[in-house]
Amino acid sequence: MISVGLAGWGDHDGLYEKGAVKPESKLKIYGRHFSIVEVDSSFYAVQQEKTYSRWVDDTADHFSFIIKAYQGMTGHLRGKNPFADDDAMYRAFCDSIRPVLESGKLRNVLFQYPPWFDCTRSNVDILRGVRERMRDYPVALEFRNQSWFAEDTREKTLDFMKREAWIHSICDEPQAGVGSVPTVLVPTSVEQTVVRMHGRNAAGWNQNGSPDWRATRYLYRYSRDELAEWRDRLLRLNEQTGQIAVIFNNNSGGDAAANAKQLMELLGMQPEPFAPRQLELFE
Repeated sequence: MISVGLAGWGDHDGLYEKGAVKPESKLKIYGRHFSIVEVDSSFYAVQQEKTYSRWVDDTADHFSFIIKAYQGMTGHLRGKNPFADDDAMYRAFCDSIRPVLESGKLRNVLFQYPPWFDCTRSNVDILRGVRERMRDYPVALEFRNQSWFAEDTREKTLDFMKREAWIHSICDEPQAGVGSVPTVLVPTSVEQTVVRMHGRNAAGWNQNGSPDWRATRYLYRYSRDELAEWRDRLLRLNEQTGQIAVIFNNNSGGDAAANAKQLMELLGMQPEPFAPRQLELFE
């Protein structure tokens, strides 16, 4: 089964009638368009348990969540850690997402590691420790350093992920140096796989000194031909893994929702139309 969704639900303006939707109502409307979402606010702060309970209540029984691991759990955190130690941090995170797990709506927890997290023995040990802490949860793993998929490490990385029960988060992203990874079309779980569509903005992928670099990093709109290629890839992957979640993250220019619906059409799905939109004076 293939599910298509977006990273977050608040910033995709095409889904909501302009000026007529309160922020707290957006997830309910999002759920009319897509059956899965990636929660990215969990990366910046451990959310309250009651927040997840509300999100569970706001979504249909068949809806599911990919929850991005808190930044302190993946080595992204800069500055003071708000938790006393790692045990407290993991406990708080796992306690917070309990409503999603108990509702059956948790697809997985996504651990996306930074570009400086390279393929070394110490980092492999870190992954083993994380997997042990998260042993009661389905966890997906995404790298941002090419060394994990170099010619001499690729098969070892994939075998390790299979042994340790890591779900592969397959990336579509620009090939822009060591801080990007190739598209490796190999599931590491027979149960599920994640595909994250980051766009192919090679010029904007790496830190370039621009103050708005992060705001434009994912500025890319996939062509129909590029999406058709991914349709064929997904159909082949679907023969090897039970569930595939495709998450579009190319929203610097507001392209994610439109591209997601295009892919759904190519897969034979019938996506909901965009919200009605009142034209501005000079449009």
